[in-house]
Amino acid sequence: MRTDQQKLDRRRRRRRRRIQIIIIYTAIAIGLAWFFESQATTTIIFVRHAEKAETGGDDPPLSEAGERRVEELTRQLLAVDVRAGIDAVYSTPYQRTQQTAQPIADELNLPVNTYDASDTEDFLEEILREHKGQIVLVVGHSNTVPAMIADVGGHQDVPDIAEDEYDNIYILAIPWFGKTKTIRMRFGEPYVPAVAQD
Repeated sequence: MRTDQQKLDRRRRRRRRRIQIIIIYTAIAIGLAWFFESQATTTIIFVRHAEKAETGGDDPPLSEAGERRVEELTRQLLAVDVRAGIDAVYSTPYQRTQQTAQPIADELNLPVNTYDASDTEDFLEEILREHKGQIVLVVGHSNTVPAMIADVGGHQDVPDIAEDEYDNIYILAIPWFGKTKTIRMRFGEPYVPAVAQD
């Protein structure tokens, strides 16, 4: 009789241990899933403002060609993520960058946040801190976009952007761990470099 009771007690203890192990492994799996989700990849899309008007002094608006390019950019970026889309839009305070960013922001019901082009390091740190795991559009200038890409860990040899070159989209995938990936795409009227004359 005692041996039967002892066997039954041992089975119960083994069953309890198995249940405890299953609960511990389940808790670990849930914890790891939460951790990896909270450390998701942040995506930053960098573009230069579209073509600017010849008039307007130090702060010209977009030209007609620039407005057409912004229409194409908006069309492209509305479908950037099938599920969620762009989460935040940033631009410098100039008319040409604001007018490049505003249509996509309007379509997505987002504000255009302003940043200082002379202090991009703090700005990029803010993006990575405040928008972890999100998709962010940053509209900049020919002299700031390549530097920002390098500063955030993207490709260090992004070519200079010519004065009349407006068709680049740079997409940076910044994982919480590992190497940042840089993708360069083109949109709208293609840039054709001027041929050097002898």
